[in-house]
Amino acid sequence: MAARLRVRQQMKAMLLRHGRDYVRARCGSQAHERHLSTIRFDHPAQEIAFGEYRLASKEADERVERITQALRELCEHWRMQPVIKALMCLKRFDFVTAVTFVAELGDLSRFAHPRALMSHLGLVPSEYSSGPTRRQGAITRCGNKHARRVLIEAAWNNRFKAQVTRTLEVRQQGQPKIVRDITWKAQLRLSKRWRSLGMGRKLNQNKICVAIARELAGFTWGVARHIKIAS
Repeated sequence: MAARLRVRQQMKAMLLRHGRDYVRARCGSQAHERHLSTIRFDHPAQEIAFGEYRLASKEADERVERITQALRELCEHWRMQPVIKALMCLKRFDFVTAVTFVAELGDLSRFAHPRALMSHLGLVPSEYSSGPTRRQGAITRCGNKHARRVLIEAAWNNRFKAQVTRTLEVRQQGQPKIVRDITWKAQLRLSKRWRSLGMGRKLNQNKICVAIARELAGFTWGVARHIKIAS
């Protein structure tokens, strides 16, 4: 994913330098690829460079799809598969996000309280205290950075209104009612929280996202503890 993002950014930078429009549709979609196929450059060297960028982007897409499919096949026989499917009921928790989160953290029920999970992910404020003085700073950033990253990426989507999309509805099929109730409660809580922090307290969007990610971690713990894992 990082390699694909890097080559796309390089291609975008080249187009912007030469006054070309990069985005006219969702990046990676067929419409976007059709748009890129219409772009031409005057100099042959520029055409070669642009063609190589497009080829590298296509190869990166194929590699991501190949690895994702391999993960799907391997996870079918993994004892944590029920937890992965349950977490996918959360908004923006797609397959790769759920697999990464579970692979990095393991059994979430090992945390006695959701605050312990938040602390383990480094999403709690740091503290500098001396005598009666107590001052809190930025988040600690301790713990697993990969799990923290995917959680923050998922948290960004809670700036939109709560809704059960068709994709989310398919993921929730066959899941216990308690899991579906928790994930809907998460959507309502987090979208309302985002609005209150943004419009009410006028906080920076990045700070809001981290605060939402911290609460989202609590909901992942709530979902996972209702899923039985085979020994």
